[in-house]
Amino acid sequence: MLIYATSPSHQFRNPLRGLLERAEQSRVMAGVGSVMLLPEVLSKPLRDDSADEIDDLGPLLALLDLRPVDAHVARLAAVHLATAVNAGADRFITNNRRDFRKSIAEIDITYPDELFADEAP
Repeated sequence: MLIYATSPSHQFRNPLRGLLERAEQSRVMAGVGSVMLLPEVLSKPLRDDSADEIDDLGPLLALLDLRPVDAHVARLAAVHLATAVNAGADRFITNNRRDFRKSIAEIDITYPDELFADEAP
């Protein structure tokens, strides 16, 4: 989802940026994730040599509590979800409906269209 915050034409760009900015203004971490987010969100901009996108992602990544992938998290298989559960997060925000279904009991799975249903794009 974080990558959508840097995409000028994505429908969730402004609502996501608002969510991140509110967290920053409140001086709280905007979320928690594993350090695996770094290669996941930076690989395409690095491959495309997109300095603007890399520069845009840096401050957004700084708003997240990025945790190491330890043996416990790795055993839980889905690293990002496992990191959120292991950190005690309230919800897991993802656009991946195939792999992260609402039936996951350990955490509230939230999809972007639910998160921003009341906000105009």
